Amino acid sequence: MKISPLAIKRQEFSKSFRGLDAEEVQAFLEKLAEQVEELIAENDSMKKQVEDASTQLAEYRRIEKNLQETLLKAQENSAKSIESTKKQASLMLKEAELKAQQIIDKAKENANEIRSSIINLREERDVIIAKLRAIITSQTNLLEMKVEKAGEEPAAEKKIEPPKKFQVNIDQVIDKLL
Repeated sequence: MKISPLAIKRQEFSKSFRGLDAEEVQAFLEKLAEQVEELIAENDSMKKQVEDASTQLAEYRRIEKNLQETLLKAQENSAKSIESTKKQASLMLKEAELKAQQIIDKAKENANEIRSSIINLREERDVIIAKLRAIITSQTNLLEMKVEKAGEEPAAEKKIEPPKKFQVNIDQVIDKLL
C-alpha cells in the first residue's frame, strides 16, 4: 500500500506513558508529508517529461526513417538519371558520328562527280580544240587554194602579184578563243 502525503499528515499514534512529544512528531510528519508530496509531484513531472520525450523520440525516428527512404529514393533516381543521361549522350554521339560519316561520304561523292565533270570538260575541250584546229587548217588550206587560183588567172589591166602564203598560227587563234 502506498502512503500519500495526506495519509502521513493524518496518521495518529497511540499515546503511551513516556511517549514521544506529539508536537515534534506532528511537525516531523508534516515535513515528511511535504517532501513526499514534492517527490510525488516531481515524479509525475518526470513521468510526463519521459512520455513527451518518448513521443518526440518516436516522431524523430519516424522522420529519420522517412528521410532515409527519401535519400535512398533520391540516390536511386540520381543513379537512374545519370545512367539514362549516359545512354542518351552515347546515342547522340553515335548519331552525330553517323551523320558526320554520311556528310563525308556525300562530300566524297560530290568531289568524285566534280572530278569526273572536270575530266569530261577537259576531254570535250580537247575535242573542241582538235575540231577547231581541223576547221582552221581546212579553212586555211581552202583560202590558200583560192589565193593560188586567183594568182593563176590572167589579170586584166593590172598585173597582180600573187600573194604570199598565209602564215596562220593555229595555237594563237585557239588561245584567243579560250
